[in-house]
Amino acid sequence: MDVCADWTEKYRPKTLSSVVGNPKAVADLTAWAKQWAAGTPRYKAAVLMGSPGIGKTTSAEALARDMGWDIIEMNASDQRTGEAIKQTALKGAFSNTFGEDGEFLTTRDGKRKLIVLDEADSLFGNADRGAMPVIVELIRTSKQPVLLIVNDFYELSRKSAAIKSETLQITFQKPTSVSIVKALRNICRNEGIEAEDEVLRLIADNSNGDVRAAVRDLESISMGRKELTAEDASELSNRIIRKNIYDLMYSIFRKNDPFGARRLMMDVDEEPRTVMMWVDENLPYEYRDPYDLYRGYNQLSRADIFLGRVSRRQYFGLWSYAGDLMSAGVSTAKRNSSYNRDRIRFPMYLSKLSRSKGIRATKAALCQKLADYTHNSTKRVSQDILDPIRTIFRQDPEFRSVLVHDAMLDEDDVGFLLGEKSDSKKVKEIMAEAAEYGKSSSKAFEPVYPDIPEEFRAPIIEKEPEPEPKAEEPPAPKTTERPKGQRSLFDF
Repeated sequence: MDVCADWTEKYRPKTLSSVVGNPKAVADLTAWAKQWAAGTPRYKAAVLMGSPGIGKTTSAEALARDMGWDIIEMNASDQRTGEAIKQTALKGAFSNTFGEDGEFLTTRDGKRKLIVLDEADSLFGNADRGAMPVIVELIRTSKQPVLLIVNDFYELSRKSAAIKSETLQITFQKPTSVSIVKALRNICRNEGIEAEDEVLRLIADNSNGDVRAAVRDLESISMGRKELTAEDASELSNRIIRKNIYDLMYSIFRKNDPFGARRLMMDVDEEPRTVMMWVDENLPYEYRDPYDLYRGYNQLSRADIFLGRVSRRQYFGLWSYAGDLMSAGVSTAKRNSSYNRDRIRFPMYLSKLSRSKGIRATKAALCQKLADYTHNSTKRVSQDILDPIRTIFRQDPEFRSVLVHDAMLDEDDVGFLLGEKSDSKKVKEIMAEAAEYGKSSSKAFEPVYPDIPEEFRAPIIEKEPEPEPKAEEPPAPKTTERPKGQRSLFDF
């Protein structure tokens, strides 16, 4: 057994047919690739979406290997500003290139490159400004297949309507434990390891659908062993499995197990204040009986009292009391035996914050640019200057061109001022007008006030030329002063 090799890389699927647990996603991806082989498909870009560790990036690499395509990949570790994507992905989408083996790849001969933007939903920090318009241009005009890999499709699609309407969305699901067990059994066979079925089942259940985690767990307990028993996997079975917030809500409202809800509250990696928002959002939908609803909110309000004491006293030991009340307390408040069949609702407050996150980041960056341009503080710009500038910006084309050029605004800034998406037609027209203004204008913008009479305008004061420096005169010879008063004998 080669203990030096990382099993996650060693046993990474090399073909799409060996990808675990997602036959429908694999079939959709293969069909899309065959459309490229036959010509230009309807969707030039596809989005692979799903939770981490379930095979999205592996499938992209396997697809390129199956089709004989070269691959150009940009992930979160690369600089992914608009200019960087233009230089790497957009140019690669139109030009021929050389493959890894030195072969010259031409589109005319059917040789293609797969453009992959991994973790595309995390493109939009301040360091990646301007990326969205370039991505939209890429998926609209590319002559090569494009794959966007995301964990959160909503985070990407809310930036542009083109992401929803002009891409093929392929969803990857978490593989079942049965599928993961089959993959682990193949690894054990290749490594010469005898493993009981119970061991592999424990590892698969413990991975929560993450194939990478399951392979790493198997590798960790196989070190120095050729046979694995259930006792060898005891450290994995005793390990705390982090549950998500949906599991906690289901346990509180629908399982009728207060002690189980309390235990699950300890396993969920969320602060009590966040859990309280979830309980508050779902309580009116889960408890339809008025008395159940009254008792539930009574427990929740008592939990809020303890959270308030935590804030005032900075004594976080009170978190346990708040957690007990909002989990077991709310669970015991229900006396009616009927249960809601609808899905658990995401808190509206958190949803609004998430939707406005990008808008708030764009506004902060825009205020900083306008503060530098107008020589004001960002607070003054945000409170007093931004709204008038926005009004003038929407009504005065000349002012728009000057401001975009001189303040170096980008598509996100212009979209914010207009109240439109950064890849809209209007934004593109304004950016083009600003570029033309920069080429044709050789002097700074001078404001014109046609309604102010000449006598009331501020005079233009021309700067007087500086006088020429005079020639330096030679230094005067030093003279030794004669000492005053009576001289001593030492002077002679």
